[in-house]
Amino acid sequence: MNVLVIGGSGFLGRTYVQEATARGYQVTTFNRGRSGTDEPGVEAVRGDREVRADLERLVEGRTWDLVIDTSGYVPRVVGESARILSGHAPAYVFVSTISALKGYPDEPINEEEYVLWDCAPDAGPEDGDYGTLKAGCERAVEQEFDGTVLIIQAGLLLGPHENVARLPWWLTRISHGGRVLAPGDPGMPMQLVDVRDVVGFSFDQAEKGVADRFVVTGPAGNATYGELLGWCKAATGSDAEFVWVADDFLAEREVGLFVELPLWLPAAMGSFWTAPTGKAEAAGLRARPMSETVRDAWEWLRHIPEDQRVYGTRMVHGMAPERERELLAAWDARSA
Repeated sequence: MNVLVIGGSGFLGRTYVQEATARGYQVTTFNRGRSGTDEPGVEAVRGDREVRADLERLVEGRTWDLVIDTSGYVPRVVGESARILSGHAPAYVFVSTISALKGYPDEPINEEEYVLWDCAPDAGPEDGDYGTLKAGCERAVEQEFDGTVLIIQAGLLLGPHENVARLPWWLTRISHGGRVLAPGDPGMPMQLVDVRDVVGFSFDQAEKGVADRFVVTGPAGNATYGELLGWCKAATGSDAEFVWVADDFLAEREVGLFVELPLWLPAAMGSFWTAPTGKAEAAGLRARPMSETVRDAWEWLRHIPEDQRVYGTRMVHGMAPERERELLAAWDARSA
């Protein structure tokens, strides 16, 4: 199979390229060359998907069996890409997000209806937030691409090469040992998925010619917060001592949800971790144990010098050491 990956050098795109080459596919990547190095053995085409001339140069004289779009965030930009790629491939996989589903995470998801946020397929970056715009991107691909369209509404992705840097921050912090501020309830059930499992599922469906939409994430409760941090401790061989600090204490001190303490949400927001996965599982999705994901992520990360580790591509994740010390001292005082 001959595959075009739009992106291909970051976290998700790199994993698609690695899986494609492992399956023996011929791979072309299209990106600006800014997010990372190219994987060996691919044809790397430099260009910006927001520049029509670059897209036209990409498709000139080329055809593929499959397009994988890992970097679409603005509907009108995605629609232009899909329109120009039509006729140059029979199938298109667009990687979206659970956040494109209307009401998520405050309302239950109906896997049979897949109601999206209201967003036009020609919307611009100013017309919504991340999830809303992704909904518009889904519509844009389905409207503009003449061929089979597979939509992957991915959950929270972890694994090697993660550039959002939630798990890498925790691994690095815990590897330092000592008293570690651990947020909320260690028994809080989570719902995480290895990026490699999402990618493998995507290719399995594409190989069968499936045109559909799937929520693709791990099973609900496949980890607790305590287990996740425990796996980080085991993987790094750390002597870390976790100090579990109550949600209300952290909220009073305006600790940033999900960013300042990566993956932390108060117990009252636990519905975030309850997306249904039955449809994808029935189609063949299998999620590996998260302990394996954590182990493999550390095996990748530990070879990168700490001063070269990046904790987020759009925003910096993690808590400054002095902030952690201040919060722990305040928690100790309150507990005493």
